[in-house]
Amino acid sequence: MANSNIKNVEWNNVIEAIEECYSLGWSDGLPVVPPEKSRVQEFVDFVGRDPDEILGEVPERRREVTLLKVAANAVMAGCLPEYFPVVISATEAMLTDEFNLIAPSSSQGGAGILVVVNGPVSRNINMNSKDNVFGPGNRANATIGRAVRLILMNACASIPGLFDRTNIGHPGKYTYCIAENELETHWKPLHVERGFSKEQSTATVFAAWEPRQVRSASEKYAALDSLIDVASTLGTSLANDDSVADGGPLVRQGQILLTMAGASEFWSDWSKNDIRDYVYPRIRRSVGDLKRVKAISGDYVEGDDDRYVQLVPEPEDILIVYAGSPEAAAYRSAVIHSELPKVSSTAVTREIVETS
Repeated sequence: MANSNIKNVEWNNVIEAIEECYSLGWSDGLPVVPPEKSRVQEFVDFVGRDPDEILGEVPERRREVTLLKVAANAVMAGCLPEYFPVVISATEAMLTDEFNLIAPSSSQGGAGILVVVNGPVSRNINMNSKDNVFGPGNRANATIGRAVRLILMNACASIPGLFDRTNIGHPGKYTYCIAENELETHWKPLHVERGFSKEQSTATVFAAWEPRQVRSASEKYAALDSLIDVASTLGTSLANDDSVADGGPLVRQGQILLTMAGASEFWSDWSKNDIRDYVYPRIRRSVGDLKRVKAISGDYVEGDDDRYVQLVPEPEDILIVYAGSPEAAAYRSAVIHSELPKVSSTAVTREIVETS
């Protein structure tokens, strides 16, 4: 295999190999599949690309991320070769200038890299877009998300206690990957809203906090008002962005992602844009609230409780994904806040090129 940056290690049995991967610091804390040369080469051959191809860089850490490194980490995560194109596109997306990986990967806030997969590939590799969508049980979801985390650690040096300065973290930093349930809704899929065709497959990466589950009555406005309340809560990155000072612009610069489950007919007369139009002006906090928790500097003055700060700058910064059980008896959704202001890291979508 043509790359001197890959360490050659020998072992006598599988248990010894797993323990050696631990001792070399290649693990996320869970056992990894030993990246045996022939298995890594199988992944490279599956996509038919140069193993030394540079998919992106982390210039602040003097790191180049090659296809071979990504293949090795996909093997260790437990991926199958047919998952590899998704891992490649997610890696390329998070290494773009727009995503600005150095910001969310070294922040004290501890974002996970959420990967949302759209298009035919999600069905071809049997990804989960329904029940327990953020939970365990699906190999593709679990191992693709885990591969991204291992790439961050092993190829991008985002190692806890070193460049990963997370104070608390969340379980999505082990694995954080879902598919959108495109076939059971009239809504436009996320990738179509972001400029791709339905026939294309894509990976969208989002610097994400944990999902905040929302349970509400099966009535549209009640469901959305409950979601808005969770989206607007104090203590999130959106409500603690120092870019809004007293007397400054009353708009934050973050993004937010909503996953919405429940029967499709529940929203039969609503589009995603209809939902954005309703929730966007209501995802806000008063200047008084933000001053009380010191998210805005300055002393409280009369009228602050009647002045509001928008927590996302534009309706388009509310990303909506139809995912979760389509048979939920009561309406359920999840609110996922972005880690940093949009000016530091923004969601990025890249096409997935499947091999024939």
